[in-house]
Amino acid sequence: MAMQEMYIDYEVSGATHQAFVAWDDEHSSPRPGVMVGHAWGGRSEFEEGKAKWLAQQGYVGVAIDMYGKGVRGTSAEENAALMTPLVENREELQARMQAGLAVVQGLESVDAARCAAMGYCFGGLCALDLARVGTEIAGVISIHGLFMPAENTRGVGINAKVLCLHGYDDPMADPPSMLALATELSAAGADWQIHAYGGTQHAFTNPQANDPQSGTVYSPVADSRATVSIANFLQELFRE
Repeated sequence: MAMQEMYIDYEVSGATHQAFVAWDDEHSSPRPGVMVGHAWGGRSEFEEGKAKWLAQQGYVGVAIDMYGKGVRGTSAEENAALMTPLVENREELQARMQAGLAVVQGLESVDAARCAAMGYCFGGLCALDLARVGTEIAGVISIHGLFMPAENTRGVGINAKVLCLHGYDDPMADPPSMLALATELSAAGADWQIHAYGGTQHAFTNPQANDPQSGTVYSPVADSRATVSIANFLQELFRE
């Protein structure tokens, strides 16, 4: 018995995407599946590492792919060019998230009725949008995510529990946008939490983030706190 890994190709809007799956085959019965949304550069070793961590916690971790198989950015300009069309076309973004969730729920090792989604940066926005469209999913987690609302989900109730782990000094999601998100989630009837870390900027869970000018700085303290909060939230969602 050991940790297992594989890649799965799947189709979205006529294009091939690829997800990374990690699980512990010591578990013989289906268990909760947790999808991981990637930052603006595309699925990377960072998100795959989070999927492996989820597998170690007893879940099936699935790092999904929002851009297409092999499509990755290598600079801020390329990353923005990949992310912006989806931020501006939320219906397409939401369709890609739904397709990723279908991959998770279709795995033999996953209990399709017990799934969650989490995401980092752009992936945090993606996780929130999965909740915003009323998806029947246990919960979603946004980690230093983007908060801008989706115009096509106004008036839609949120069924998922929501957890946002946020750097209070994040220039990409300032305090007013955090308060606006809280108002939005309350209006949608969500069971929500926002944990704001003082003195903390964007990308605080990424050890490679070290650009104070752009507001992306790793914080080992906030990273550690976020890890505990993620584990506790998932345990709450999937408590037997």
